[in-house]
Amino acid sequence: MSEASSSSTHRISAYLNALTQEIERKLQRALASPSQRRNLLQELFADIALEVDDRARDIILSGEEGGICPAEDGIDSRLCFYDVLADHYVRIPESGQRILDLIVQLWSQLFVSHIFALLFHKWIFEVQLNNDEVLLRYSSALVQGATNVFWIDIQTNSRHFQSLFQYLLEEVALEPARLNKIPVQVQRDLFLVLSRFIFFYNSVDKLESFLKQFPVFPNAFLVGGSADFFVIEVADQLQKLKVEPVLLHYLSQIKVLQGMELRMTTSTRLKTCLYSFTSPGGPMYPTRAVRHAAWDALDFLFPVGQYPRHVISLFFRLLYPWCWPSSCWNFIMSWLKAVFHTLLRVVFSSWEKVRAEKNS
Repeated sequence: MSEASSSSTHRISAYLNALTQEIERKLQRALASPSQRRNLLQELFADIALEVDDRARDIILSGEEGGICPAEDGIDSRLCFYDVLADHYVRIPESGQRILDLIVQLWSQLFVSHIFALLFHKWIFEVQLNNDEVLLRYSSALVQGATNVFWIDIQTNSRHFQSLFQYLLEEVALEPARLNKIPVQVQRDLFLVLSRFIFFYNSVDKLESFLKQFPVFPNAFLVGGSADFFVIEVADQLQKLKVEPVLLHYLSQIKVLQGMELRMTTSTRLKTCLYSFTSPGGPMYPTRAVRHAAWDALDFLFPVGQYPRHVISLFFRLLYPWCWPSSCWNFIMSWLKAVFHTLLRVVFSSWEKVRAEKNS
């Protein structure tokens, strides 16, 4: 049994070393070829972000010691190459040192921060770095790279980098021992980034703990507490979203903000943000589904004054005559559906009464 386990571990180690060598080779090519640099780095980023295929999964999961179980991260059964390599560079830090040296030489290039964040997001919190300047550079690159890859998920409406988000949220932001390893300014930047994407990655169940761990900001006396910083980031994020399903998801999740103690300026900012999605036309040009979702969120979070808001909105709709036909049509269809459903309920209710009388 021990020989079989040793053979399996050796097989996994050989496979991960081969992956590491391939990454080194592509980074060296990018360093040596300025004209092809962007394409090579983009290709490398796409490669390490790929989901592990069945053949590679069998190799990686074949050993208990070196294997990685995707269920441990709670990301269904998805396992990507960056998940595997990030764990490998934590277990054997020296195996990733050559890659790190090459990344530093390519530091200012596009996709380098993406690659660094995916490969070394665990390494930076597990390996002792004695140089404060290096730690600041690495941790800042991690936050920037994580932001970039999270936006890729936003644009594609996928959760490909959810394991990275969950690690930064659950294992870093909510774990002071790891969080305090990075400079305070980077801690603040990390919390702001996580605030923008926590709704997207369906982690609102951690929101209360997350707000309790929020670092102190120097301008807190002007802005407010952790809830104010969080809501400001969410409002800014909403203004940047252009993918309709993602925007609808945010508007459905944002209802968890009900009951938060916010400053008047923060509350007004959120209300204004939501209200901007309730009318057709500029600057947001929301679809009908987005407008209705925004009204639902606005009325839920700010029930006081909802009827005057709707009346004012109705008058403003008169400024968009090209929307009148569609509005009338949608109103008629909604009314017909409501009548139809009411008739169905009456028919089924009468039928149930008749059956009950027959049975009695």
